[in-house]
Amino acid sequence: MLLFGHIGITLGVFFGLAYLIPQLRTIIDPTYLVIGSLLPDFIDKPLGTIIFPSAIANGRMIAHTLFFSFTLFLTGLYLYNKMGDINILSLASGSIFHLVEDRMWASPRTLFWPLIGWCFRKSPRHTGLKYLFLLFKRSFRQL
Repeated sequence: MLLFGHIGITLGVFFGLAYLIPQLRTIIDPTYLVIGSLLPDFIDKPLGTIIFPSAIANGRMIAHTLFFSFTLFLTGLYLYNKMGDINILSLASGSIFHLVEDRMWASPRTLFWPLIGWCFRKSPRHTGLKYLFLLFKRSFRQL
């Protein structure tokens, strides 16, 4: 459900803006916006809850920070100036949408990492194989 929520909200905002500013449809590829809106979860969930569950135990880490989105944005600006490629800027925009959709302002320690501290909060939720089985079980419940 959340996966489709990120995609739906991001595309809704994009198409709303594209209606008001028609040039956006010719500049921005919605595919990169969608990938960008899922990118923080694609990076953090496997790392924090499956690969390193005992050490990290959190699905919101580095890719859920302003530092990550800002670095992606600066990389996109550089590539746009050098090659005219706007795709990385679209990824960065989607990543920023993700932070807003996840209401990361409620977790300032993560959002403003490393300015507030170097450690991420451990989540008391399921991790490792338990987490995978829970996701698998939930995926069939919604059918």
